[in-house]
Amino acid sequence: MTTEHPEGWNEVRGALQRGFRFKDFAEAMVFVNRLAEASEAANHHPDITISWNAVTVRWWTHVKRAITDTDVEMARRTDELASSSSQHS
Repeated sequence: MTTEHPEGWNEVRGALQRGFRFKDFAEAMVFVNRLAEASEAANHHPDITISWNAVTVRWWTHVKRAITDTDVEMARRTDELASSSSQHS
């Protein structure tokens, strides 16, 4: 288990969590679809909540019931995907 969290991510109820805002629903969905593809490729899947232009992503390893190095790595990858999805705030 790791204790180092990427910048902008907080530990909330045992998971790394971060919210992202986009210009509109379509832009938010582009991000979510890219995240889904990256998650499938890594065989590691987040909890995702979508509310129009706002997306909340939570990473934690279910079988370990903890935040692992893989979660930290995927949080960093999530940041990269958000940056390439024209994130506004």
